[in-house]
Amino acid sequence: MLAKTYSYGILGIDAHKVCIEVDITRGLPGTTIVGLPDNSIKESRERVRSAIKNSGYKYPGQKTILNLSPADTKKEGPSFDLAMALGVLAASGQISGERLADYAIIGELSLDGQLQPVNGTLSIAIAAAKDQYKGIILPTANAPEGCLVNNIPVFAMKTLQQAIQFLENPSSHQPFPVKTEFSISEQLYDVDFADVKGQTYVKRGLEIAAAGGHNALMIGNPGTAKSMLARRFSTILPEMTREEALETTKIYSAIGALKNKQGLVTQRPFRSPHHTTSAAAIVGGGTIPRPGEITLSHNGVLFLDELPEFSRHVLESLRQPLEDHTVTIARANKTIQFPCRFILICAMNPTQHGRLENNPHSYHQMEKYLSRLSGPLLDRIDIHLSVPDLPVKDLFNKQSSESSMEIKKRTVAARQRQRDRLKNTGISTNAAMNFKLIRKFCALDKNSELLLKSAIEDLNLSARAHDKILKVARTIADLNGCENIQEHHICEAIQFRNLDKIRT
Repeated sequence: MLAKTYSYGILGIDAHKVCIEVDITRGLPGTTIVGLPDNSIKESRERVRSAIKNSGYKYPGQKTILNLSPADTKKEGPSFDLAMALGVLAASGQISGERLADYAIIGELSLDGQLQPVNGTLSIAIAAAKDQYKGIILPTANAPEGCLVNNIPVFAMKTLQQAIQFLENPSSHQPFPVKTEFSISEQLYDVDFADVKGQTYVKRGLEIAAAGGHNALMIGNPGTAKSMLARRFSTILPEMTREEALETTKIYSAIGALKNKQGLVTQRPFRSPHHTTSAAAIVGGGTIPRPGEITLSHNGVLFLDELPEFSRHVLESLRQPLEDHTVTIARANKTIQFPCRFILICAMNPTQHGRLENNPHSYHQMEKYLSRLSGPLLDRIDIHLSVPDLPVKDLFNKQSSESSMEIKKRTVAARQRQRDRLKNTGISTNAAMNFKLIRKFCALDKNSELLLKSAIEDLNLSARAHDKILKVARTIADLNGCENIQEHHICEAIQFRNLDKIRT
């Protein structure tokens, strides 16, 4: 007898539909799983067998074949266990298979028939809603995540037995309440910009970066609070929108990184990989492609401390994602795209030995150290910040610095101006503007244009650096509440191209 159930697997961060066909025929007792299953799926035979027996049913003592279709796509993970078990029971005539095709079914089985949570529930719920199933049957622990999709009922189950009872009588089980409202209370952080004494110029640069979504690089001697400032950068970013929160949750759900199987991720990611991290770990990859640090930073912050210590291959691999905000992983039979719209914050010492001294040899060391960073990479970093040594008087200053909350109010207001101006363009920040939008929204008066032209000639700036200056100037104008870019906005934006002066 043949039975069919429907489930979903995860490829990258997206779900793909899998039809599970179960055929029980005469022959030597045994279970065979075909359709490019990985080892965890092959082990499902024993989990399914024990779960069926321990739930009060009989495992068929005949030849049993389970086919996972489409057969040309690699399947991985234990999320097919529940669908397999229900298919075996329907094919052996122990339960009715009448309603199996109406629902998407996911869940890992323990040996006693309990349902365990699986990865990628949000992606699966989105795909199941598009495929217009009557509902999705999943483990109770995954229900808060599954119910984030408001156009498909979510039926949470604790055991295989409970899932069988639901299929026999759907009215016996109510769908999990759907979260139709989205609200984020102010995020509580244990760090604050007020913790950092002095460094007003650097804080201003980071405020501009947060307001416009710009990448920034801090360069200064050890002990000048570069890392402290970077780790507080998230505290001045606007809260995520619902769309951003869903995108971020989808990524973390797919790799099993949701804490305690929480629902929506509402705090912007902050990732800080070590400088020995490989290119595959940063960008993503693997035989079955997994997202890397740049994708895990999507809608958040990627902090690269000791930037020149990263391998040249790693740094150059960032160039395309920084420009396109997506990364493409190509394999023999699949090409997968991961989103990676993040703010890159970098920090570095001026020399390999740490400090920059006031002598020609030290300046030569700085030039040599900076040569590890290619011009095209630095062009993609909008704001260059020289972090000075902290004066002793600032260190002992009792006056409190400006808090993250005060700075955040200004960045939120600036972001709102950008959203209003850029509506219907598909983007929401100045940093994401293309050439056409720059021409439309970054028009300059005559004096500003002459100033910018002079800076480009004196500093030998590239066309990309020219665009970066205009974008940063537009953000400065937004922070100041100005409709048009003025000369002093251009002047301030130019001073954030410090490394261009050194490279000239």
